[in-house]
Amino acid sequence: MVDFSVGVRTYNGEKQLPELLNRLRSQQYTEDFSWEVVVVDNNSTDNTARIIQNYQTHWPDVFPLRYIFEAQQGASYARQRLIQEARGVLIGFLDDDNLPASNWVGEAYRFGQAHPQAGAYGSKIQANYETDPPDGFERIAQFLPVVDRQELLCFTSSALHNRKGVLPPGAGLTIRRQAWLDSVPKSLRLKGPVGNSLAAKGEDTEALYYVKKAGWEIWFNPTMQIEHYIPKQRMERAYLLRFMQGVGLGRYHTRMLQYAPWQRPAMTLLYSANDLRKLVTHWLKYRPVLDTDPVAACELELLRSSLLSPWYQWQTQWLNRSKYSSTQKSWM
Repeated sequence: MVDFSVGVRTYNGEKQLPELLNRLRSQQYTEDFSWEVVVVDNNSTDNTARIIQNYQTHWPDVFPLRYIFEAQQGASYARQRLIQEARGVLIGFLDDDNLPASNWVGEAYRFGQAHPQAGAYGSKIQANYETDPPDGFERIAQFLPVVDRQELLCFTSSALHNRKGVLPPGAGLTIRRQAWLDSVPKSLRLKGPVGNSLAAKGEDTEALYYVKKAGWEIWFNPTMQIEHYIPKQRMERAYLLRFMQGVGLGRYHTRMLQYAPWQRPAMTLLYSANDLRKLVTHWLKYRPVLDTDPVAACELELLRSSLLSPWYQWQTQWLNRSKYSSTQKSWM
């Protein structure tokens, strides 16, 4: 058991990993606690494994660098594997395109020590754009995610308790390992990105709802800062539309986690009516510029996919049950 684990999730990250590992190797103010770095390779097909092996040959022994291969693709599978393999009481999640500030590990550890009831807490995320984002991009930047808040926040405090959808993103998130083990199911409904696919998103939000429901506090800590590298292809209209579609399609499941089963039919109708109202209002407002304004088009796609989310989730659940039933019959 160590005090803090940095858990890095990567898929074909050979280009990004060297800078991330260099940042981790140069962390400051970590002398008073034990820590490690665990990289989970989510079935990469590039030179990711070789890069990690090269770094391991001259990596400091005081904070080991470990490599884990996870063949089952999907962000939620990689996160679960990190939880299983990490030895830290606290686990800080980084993706391969996240670059932590030089004091990120130390700040994450000390915040967890100062807030023992915190089951999870997120970082300030500043964007490093390879190319300029489109006009108005700040309206959707939080989904990528870019979180440039300055103030310390507790998302489970009375002031924010009624804002049920407000939770920190997975990039730069620190989890108290025991809180996850005690409250988060081993198999989450939402799998997140699978390879280069952008299926229904929200896997980090789903996990955090379980942590929140178990009574743990969830915070945002602006002294923990990471830089999120966003390549130019992620600013392309086609990518952004697919990305926002994935966010919208995952919304039904994360919304319904807040309610008892008997409440869900009524809440589904209420959410659908509100999504439809917002969709029509947005379309009427931005109809003349939807072909030329990618941000407005992305907002419309988010609303459209949110409206379709219940049917998408029901269909996915039905297909999974049918597949499971067919598999069971084949073994009889």
